[in-house]
Amino acid sequence: MVDNRRTAEVEVDGAELAAEVHGDPADPAILLIHGAGHCRLNWPDGFVRRLVAGGRCVVRYDARDAGASTTFPVGAPPYALPDLAEDAAAVIDALGLGRAHVLGMSQGAAVGQLLALGHPDRVATLTLASGTPGIPGQEQPDLPPVSDRLAAFFAQVEQDAQVEQVEQDAQGAKAERDAAAAREAAVESIVEGERPFAAVSRPFDEDGVRRLAARIVDHARDLAAQSTNPYLLDAGTPWRARLGTITAPTLVLHGEEDPLFPPEHGRGLAAEIPGARFLALPGTGHEVFPEHTWDTVVPALLAHTANRDAPPRPA
Repeated sequence: MVDNRRTAEVEVDGAELAAEVHGDPADPAILLIHGAGHCRLNWPDGFVRRLVAGGRCVVRYDARDAGASTTFPVGAPPYALPDLAEDAAAVIDALGLGRAHVLGMSQGAAVGQLLALGHPDRVATLTLASGTPGIPGQEQPDLPPVSDRLAAFFAQVEQDAQVEQVEQDAQGAKAERDAAAAREAAVESIVEGERPFAAVSRPFDEDGVRRLAARIVDHARDLAAQSTNPYLLDAGTPWRARLGTITAPTLVLHGEEDPLFPPEHGRGLAAEIPGARFLALPGTGHEVFPEHTWDTVVPALLAHTANRDAPPRPA
């Protein structure tokens, strides 16, 4: 198996998106859509290699305000969540993927839903991981809220942000740290930001997350924009009631210990989409496929994306 990794820049309306293509372009393509605050590197390299070894061409890309793609002023993103679905369709077209097998995680799962609703001709199959039916936080009164542990974390983050703002106002401007200290602080922030989303039944892979965090920091064009703007997006018109019109064969993957969207969200999402299959991931939180899940997730994805009706790609 040869990865044949190549990079590409995709022009969309008002932005340039940085993408990577792994594997043989002639193989069925899986498009990976990352979650809020993440970038393409959050899809594990080893996971991508396994999909390539299974005969898939894997595309991962940085969304707006993520990684090496175009960023916007912190706190003022000039786009909405539905625009991210249009971006995904543009990536599929620009890279000549024809109809792609789409895999979205968390906010990426919301984008995947919108993509399948708005551009069914671009979606050969749909896989939704760590998602919820419709707009996160707005259409789920029948589903459990975030865990107490994660709610406490969010409250602390908000309190810390308020304290920092007070300090900045008092000082006029926050003194810049030296580059090495600033980088270390950014890495530490990512590590501690991921910790409360992990499963509690398994040891937190601090070393692995720290190594990834260092890569993410070095990869980011504007880390402040990446960690802020995706959470400020207008989600647009509610769409949970429309999920029954999705025609793409759908697989829903969900961690049994997800503290943000408890497993009932994944089951509820699968119940909304005709014929969708639900697969629970034991020992997994709101995480991008920890390595212990690969023996389950990779075969499921390869089976889900096999022998589907996808017309030849454009020459």
